[in-house]
Amino acid sequence: MKKTNRTFRVGEVFRAGLVIVVAALLLLVPRSAWAHAILVHSTPAINATVEGPDVAVEMKFSSRVDGARSTVLLSTSDGKSKPLALEHQSSPDTLTTRVTHLDPGKYSIQWQVLATDGHVTRGEIPFHVK
Repeated sequence: MKKTNRTFRVGEVFRAGLVIVVAALLLLVPRSAWAHAILVHSTPAINATVEGPDVAVEMKFSSRVDGARSTVLLSTSDGKSKPLALEHQSSPDTLTTRVTHLDPGKYSIQWQVLATDGHVTRGEIPFHVK
């Protein structure tokens, strides 16, 4: 019976050691390797009211995004949408564009970005033009 208990304890020690090694390896992996692009700041802000008719749009993300493989659409309250041309990226974590000739009303910026970890993230920024 002592051999069985000893074998069982060796197995527990092995599993505990394996968990510690895996945890240590995960801590050594750079955060950017698993960091999805999360919107951290936008202009206009979510649900903001802005002056029109021209609106500058800036979206800052938590990690680098591939501007060439990202898309931004402007949606109107009547269900229509149009793609917006992205400007040259001045920072690898930021996308900018400009919307012109907006009438007063409700709008939404719909975005889709490709992060450096290879994951696609989508979101929406509703806003109102007065």
